[in-house]
Parts: sequence; C-alpha cells; structure tokens
Amino acid sequence: MLNKLWGIMLLAGIIVAAFTGRTGEVGTAAIDSSKEAVTLCIAMLGVMSMWTGIMNIAKKAGLIDAMTRALRPALRFLFPDIPAGHIANEYIAANIIANVLGLGWAATPYGLKAMEQMKELNRGGNVASADMCTFLIINISSLQLIPVNIIAYRSQYGSVSPTSIIGMGMVATLISTAAGVLFAVAARKLSRRKEKGGTGLDKTHNSGMGGGEA
Repeated sequence: MLNKLWGIMLLAGIIVAAFTGRTGEVGTAAIDSSKEAVTLCIAMLGVMSMWTGIMNIAKKAGLIDAMTRALRPALRFLFPDIPAGHIANEYIAANIIANVLGLGWAATPYGLKAMEQMKELNRGGNVASADMCTFLIINISSLQLIPVNIIAYRSQYGSVSPTSIIGMGMVATLISTAAGVLFAVAARKLSRRKEKGGTGLDKTHNSGMGGGEA
C-alpha cells in the first residue's frame, strides 16, 4: 500500500512539474535530496549504533529485566486476556521500553513478535482482539523520555539546541499515551458490555422460542 502511495505522489509531482515547466527544478531537487539522504543516514547510523549499544549494556546489566518486571502490573491491567507467564508479555514490555528510550527501530521487531503471539492467542482470527488493538494504540502513541530520532534530525539540520525538544516531547507523548490508554480501556469495557447484553438477549430469545415450541 505504501509503495502505491509513494508511486502516486512521485507520478503526480512529475506530471505537475511537466505542466508547469519546472522539470529541471524537480530533477535538481531529487539529486540534492539524494545527497542529503545519504548524509542523514550516516548521521543516524552513528546515533542508532550508540543507543543500541547502550541498550545491550543495560540488558546485560539487568536493567531491562528489572524494567520488564516493573511493567508487569501495568501489562496485566492493559492486557487482561494474555496469560501472566505468556511470552507475549515479554515482547510487549521490550517494545514499550525501547519506545520509551526513543529506540523506535529496536521496538519494531519486538512489536511484530508481540502481534504474532497475540494472534496465536486469538486463534489466528482475521479480526484483531482487544489486546491487539490496545497494543497498537500504545505503540503508536509511543511515550518517549528521549526522542533520539528528533534530536538527531535537529542536530543534522543545524539546530542550536537539539536536545531542547526533550521536555515538550515528554509532555506531548505522555498526553498522547494517556489518551490512548483511556480510549483503549473505555473501548474494551464498552465492547464487553455489548457482548454481555447480546448474550443475555440471545438467551432470552432462545428460551422464549423454546417455550413457544413446547
């Protein structure tokens, strides 16, 4: 889907440039952007390498395991349908920790593994479970203490104070995560009420039909 969207945008840009007589400007911009992309990738590679190394040190020091244990009460509250000792909890915790530390690229593999495990718990159904929806919301809202990517981008493009975004980033992601959690909890409760109501209605309807047939 994303490939199609990018293809449509590129084609639209080329067509507009051709009709407005700016084909040369588009070509120049494409070349300049390519050079800039390579420079940015090199800068990001250094940042990612540093933080990935810090993450590995923290894991070997036992800090990640300690953070995972600390998250267990929250995970039981947010994902009540996942068994306490299930491997999905570990993947979810690792994903949340990586996002909090600003390591979005490290969080993605854990997120995919968590979804795979939750799909198995959902018996491979094509309709996402409440736990899967909750995890997706939390993953997208992405509470971050250190927005590593944004800091790297700001540094790359000449910001005087690249780290000045940390405070506002924490506030923004805290609000978005809180809103996401509230929505997920409310949606789960509403869904369960509807299921209970539907089940009660079915039982009443079935018992009524049974009495009629008798």
